[in-house]
Amino acid sequence: QVQLVESGGGLVQPGGSLRLSCAASGSILSIYAVGWYRQAPGKQRETVATITLGDNSDTTDYADSVKGRFTISRDNAKKTVYLQMNNLKPEDTAVYSCKGMVVTTSNQISGDYWGQGTQVTVSS
Repeated sequence: QVQLVESGGGLVQPGGSLRLSCAASGSILSIYAVGWYRQAPGKQRETVATITLGDNSDTTDYADSVKGRFTISRDNAKKTVYLQMNNLKPEDTAVYSCKGMVVTTSNQISGDYWGQGTQVTVSS
């Protein structure tokens, strides 16, 4: 069974940093694409960052609100996607979730699979 497992959330002061992880497991060969999403109380869920496999390099995109502060990356050997969050602000407080598409052992693209979500709280 394909599964995404998230980790790395927690409480941090403004200006601090966290690194979130989204690890894929199951009968898969690799991660094809992953998006990080967040939802704060009373607000719609928004896309934070995405990464997609390319022929020569991965393609990444970021929400305007996090450009220059957040970085999405992938470790193919570990089948894990990371979200490095620097210079965190109180408005970054939200539940962060990852959604992934994977390449299965039968060479099929399969998804979307969601992680369970992890709380990020930025407060002094």
